[in-house]
Amino acid sequence: MELENKIVQAVVDTVEKLYGQQVPERMVQLQETRPEFEGQITLVVFPFTKMSHKAPEATAQEIGEKLMEKLPEVISGFNAVKGFLNLCISSQQWISILKEIYENPSYGFKPITEDSPLVMIEYSSPNTNKPLHLGHVRNNLLGWALAKVIEANGNRVVKTNIVNDRGIHICKSMLAWLKWGNGETPESSGKKGDHLIGDYYVAFDKHYREEVRQLVAQGMDEEKAKQEAPLIKEAHEMLVKWEQNDPEVRALWRKMNEWVYAGFDETYKALGVSFDKIYYESETYLEGKEKVEEGLQKGFFYRREDGSVWADLTKEGLDEKLLLRSDGTSVYMTQDIGTAKLRFQDYPIDKMIYVVGNEQNYHFQVLSILLDKLGFKWGKDLVHFSYGMVELPNGKMKSREGTVVDADDLIQTMIQDARLLSADKVNRLEDITDEEAQEIARIVGMGALKYFILKVDARKNMLFNPEESIDFNGNTGPFIQYTYARIRSILRKAGVPFVALPTQQTELAEKEISLVQKLQGFEAAVRQAGQDYNPSCIANYCYELVKEYNQFYHDYSVLREEDEQKRLFRIALSAAVGQVVKNGMGLLGIEVPERM
Repeated sequence: MELENKIVQAVVDTVEKLYGQQVPERMVQLQETRPEFEGQITLVVFPFTKMSHKAPEATAQEIGEKLMEKLPEVISGFNAVKGFLNLCISSQQWISILKEIYENPSYGFKPITEDSPLVMIEYSSPNTNKPLHLGHVRNNLLGWALAKVIEANGNRVVKTNIVNDRGIHICKSMLAWLKWGNGETPESSGKKGDHLIGDYYVAFDKHYREEVRQLVAQGMDEEKAKQEAPLIKEAHEMLVKWEQNDPEVRALWRKMNEWVYAGFDETYKALGVSFDKIYYESETYLEGKEKVEEGLQKGFFYRREDGSVWADLTKEGLDEKLLLRSDGTSVYMTQDIGTAKLRFQDYPIDKMIYVVGNEQNYHFQVLSILLDKLGFKWGKDLVHFSYGMVELPNGKMKSREGTVVDADDLIQTMIQDARLLSADKVNRLEDITDEEAQEIARIVGMGALKYFILKVDARKNMLFNPEESIDFNGNTGPFIQYTYARIRSILRKAGVPFVALPTQQTELAEKEISLVQKLQGFEAAVRQAGQDYNPSCIANYCYELVKEYNQFYHDYSVLREEDEQKRLFRIALSAAVGQVVKNGMGLLGIEVPERM
């Protein structure tokens, strides 16, 4: 960025000197030079032709000559093509840029101070009636990567989770376990707690649908049958008891939820994600009811004849939104308001980001307005990081039918596949133990899963193909990881922990310059990812960088280069690429192996 800033300022000064007009920096448009032309940075000259009263090419020539005079140590030549001025940046300037990157392990990251803005990011949001599935995997990976990207842009970050631990869906699992569980526990069954409870959620639905079918066969309307089925009535009765703090129901609820939390923790650990604070719907919904009552007293909301409470958002171009049912029970919106209250009490939040699927776009549009009305300073500017659905080639997932793509099974499968596919490469390594081979398989398998999901723009629906994700060629995690391992091997063979970059004049080859320029782009990629809330910017930057490095490695010798200055430069260049790849993949929560 420093190079571009230097050129921008020189252009501003040059235009004023040549044409007597001051221009704002934003008017200076720089871009990478197209491959078919000589140079690395191109200035768009068209905006200055009205000032020069000359043809675009003549204006470009004139500005180019002055820039050469002004920045002789930076610009080694130029060529004008119509309204574009292509600047050739000197080898010494590129060496200087590489030195800055090479000597700064945190290149591209903004520093964080105690005065940095505090951003809270909510992700995961599981229900305690089933294990995490493929949809949760995308949510968690996006949430974690977004947190790292926001942090890299100089913000303090608090990662939070809201666990949906109450409601009719929880009671369904509880009731099924009471009826058909025979006291089964995670220990007695050998199952993770979240899987055990998920099985009973599926069992409830199976028996419930059979009851509905029988009632319909007896002549009852299907909608009425769904309401009159004995199982659903029992589940509602259990929910009422829970709301009334019935000791037996609450004790069972706590026991089963603990099983689920232990299961979740295992999955989170395998995914490499964690949270700074976990909130529970059972603790936030009452807080939400209080805030709604407060809004009612202040005239923000109104109560209907049946006792229900609503927000009229027609002036904002929306509709009326239910906040409390006629029986006084809360809805999801009430819970989110209550959670917001507790979070604001716990942390001085400057910005709030919710990582939630795009089916909830309207919900967060409404929530933003309501929180603003209720006085939350970040309410109006809350960010809904809206992402699309993820599917497998064989179709969608349905949790009630037990056909979800389970997160734990997916993780295990990815690691097993990585072990099989990387066996040839790993077996070539000397002195590799089984434990090390398994650890490499874990890193590669999880890297394949994470990268495949995160390289796609989050706003798009995506198809996750496990076989494609674990390929060692193309735009995949293993391809990037393998390149990093190759660089680490080069550095080990070089036998020097740190090299001094050449100080005397050294002319760089075109591919060397191109690679340094690509390295320099990491800072811009981090800024762009933070500005757009888009981790895929980082994923695709890492791919482009290693692709560039592999082309360089194919065409030039690193360790066998006879010219000592060139050899030292290429070792440092390789080390800098490795460091940036490690940092970039780290922003995505992806580990890179030292050997592979």
